Amino acid sequence: MARKILIFDTTLRDGEQVPGAKLNTEQKLTVARQLEKLGVDVIEAGFPISSPGDAEAVRQVALAVRNPIITGLARAVKNDIDVLWHSICEAASPRIHIFLGASDIHLAKKLRTDRQKNIEMAVDAVRYAKKLCPNVEYSTEDASRSDFDHLCRTIEAVIEAGATVINVPDTVGYAVPEQFGALIRRIRESVPSTDRIILSVHCHNDLGLATSNSLAAVANGANQVECTVNGIGERAGNAALEEIVMTIKTRHDAFDVECGVVTTEIAATSHLVSRMMNIPVQPNKAIVGQNAFAHSSGVHQDGILKDRSTYEIMSPETIGLKEHMLILTARSGRAALRHKLKDMDYEISDRMFEKIYKRFLKVADRKKEIGEKDLRSIVEIELSKVPETYAFVSLQVMSGDKALPLACVTLKKGDEELRDASIGNGPVNAIFNCIDRISGHSAMLADYKVEALTTGKDALGEASVQVRIDDHTYSGRGASSDVLEASARAYINAFNRYFAAARDD
Repeated sequence: MARKILIFDTTLRDGEQVPGAKLNTEQKLTVARQLEKLGVDVIEAGFPISSPGDAEAVRQVALAVRNPIITGLARAVKNDIDVLWHSICEAASPRIHIFLGASDIHLAKKLRTDRQKNIEMAVDAVRYAKKLCPNVEYSTEDASRSDFDHLCRTIEAVIEAGATVINVPDTVGYAVPEQFGALIRRIRESVPSTDRIILSVHCHNDLGLATSNSLAAVANGANQVECTVNGIGERAGNAALEEIVMTIKTRHDAFDVECGVVTTEIAATSHLVSRMMNIPVQPNKAIVGQNAFAHSSGVHQDGILKDRSTYEIMSPETIGLKEHMLILTARSGRAALRHKLKDMDYEISDRMFEKIYKRFLKVADRKKEIGEKDLRSIVEIELSKVPETYAFVSLQVMSGDKALPLACVTLKKGDEELRDASIGNGPVNAIFNCIDRISGHSAMLADYKVEALTTGKDALGEASVQVRIDDHTYSGRGASSDVLEASARAYINAFNRYFAAARDD
């Protein structure tokens, strides 16, 4: 029988550490429910000590999502552990996850302690957590740069203290596959007590090796992989869940392991996370990029037409990619829209449905026919919105190759409509200047993208921005058949995230 590999998803914790990717409670719940549908074994829902808002969001996930183990991250500090336990104690299957540096670099530079005190602190934290929860994971932070003997002594000590899961992270993406696989094998051989616990790995992608390192660890005895959807996360990101899962499935001959992920939910999960966190997926991204199953070479196209296995090692249907022909229009009505949303597996409150329906009508009046990609964009952008300090009302732009671009933007704040006009070095710049003036804040545009979601002259355009306000990064998205309106909506969305974060603080 093939060995079972547990998939530990940290999209809602490590993935949320990407600048501008912070989610509110409703957004976390939306992603968590999809992760449950995807079939992950563990959801790391956040870092509760970081803020009261995150603690409450983790608690709501623990209450709503019942199949996976629910955990959150805590430093090896009593107060962190208490706050985490309060957030997850009502979960069907809770787990306390503690981390503490293990490398000499972390001990000397960050913790300012020695190896013996480091072990004592780890043991004390695990013993305390074990009194609260039977399932305790301990992470030896920066394990790939740690002294091997100290690493083994630490692992042995925390297992004796009650840890049920030991995580060996490549925290800074320093390892290479052969070295990291050998480290996992040596730990198994040197610490006999690892036979009675789950041995986990958490790899970062600083050298582009996170997936390879994780798979090398699996081949050498790891039985849990910590990863994120689309590989998002701190710095260059984490091992990508979809890459781990599809490699295990596609190359079963090489690994002889299996996992419980429902692969047909991969594409939907990838799209949802991308839009909720405002992080576009690169076109050539393995498994879920828009070009992953595209073939432009004549030779390749000829082969695909004869037999898809000539140039595809997995089918797009395996990850849930399929085109639906049901087309909606402005005349479809609420019932048809509800039916379609249910068919697309969205669980949406009545309040959110009304927002989606209003936005759907505005887009449908311009675009006439709304396909599934259009509808998915409308829904997920509405779901990704934070409480609106400013709401888009209208936009007028005058521009031309011989004219100075001029924009007039109307926004709504509460019951008051606010209007301003501004020039710029282009129509988008003029629009953004107007929004700056109305909000009373100046933002530095760090990134700006526009893409067409479908083909045709009336395709729905989706704009994404990243802005710097008060030394923090905020992202925003907007969609419209008018790309200037989409850009304005994205910029306003970013400002609303700024105001929401200021209220939380």
